[in-house]
Order: sequence, then structure tokens, then C-alpha cells
Amino acid sequence: MSCMRFSRRISITNRAAQLVGVRGFAIASGKGKKGPKGGANDAPKASLMSHEVKSTTVVGANILKDGTDPKIMPDSEYPDWLWRLLDKRPTLSELQRKDSESLPFEDLKRFVKLDNRARIEGNNAARAKN
Repeated sequence: MSCMRFSRRISITNRAAQLVGVRGFAIASGKGKKGPKGGANDAPKASLMSHEVKSTTVVGANILKDGTDPKIMPDSEYPDWLWRLLDKRPTLSELQRKDSESLPFEDLKRFVKLDNRARIEGNNAARAKN
């Protein structure tokens, strides 16, 4: 019984991957192999880019067909908000412990958003059929 569920789950995920357009690895052809276990072509190849290029550009960030990879700029060239993206923000329980009258506007907005989200999740969990 469990094998049937497992095989059904695999077929559903494969079908979903085909609908979404997820691509997998290409099937290896047997042209370049020497012997039954491959050949010298299996060894990892050294990078063709110099260390200088790697440290001054964002390799792989180009999305344009005829474009080039963007250069890394000094920190002063980037906007201030960029450096605050990874700052730790207070959780709902931390905001609930504080006095709502003394919260800064940004924390108050976050509190309202997190409180609404928790209320909606609670309502959905209560209505869910088990």
C-alpha cells in the first residue's frame, strides 16, 4: 500500500515538474568515454577566468543577451537601505511584550502585519478539515 502511495507521489511530482517547466540534467552521451568507467574528461576543469576578473565583477549576474557582468562598486556607491536588509527584525512575540504606544512607526506596521498573519493562520487552522 505504501509503495503505491510513494509511486503515485513520484508520478505527480514529475508531472508537476513538466507543467512548471523544471529542467533536469542532460543525459550523458557515450561519445567521449574511454572504457566502462569514463575517461580523462571526467576531471574538473580549471576556471578560465583570472582571479582579477572574479574579484572585480559579479560573475553570472548578467541577464542580457549582449550584456556583460556588472562591476563591483565601492560600498559608498550602494544605497543605505541595502545594508539594512539583513538586520534582525523583531518577532511578533517580542512586539507583543512591548508597549504599543511607545513603538516606532516601522515596528508598529510590522506588529499589525504579523498579528494579522497569525490571526489568519489561526482561523485557517480552525476551519481546516482533519
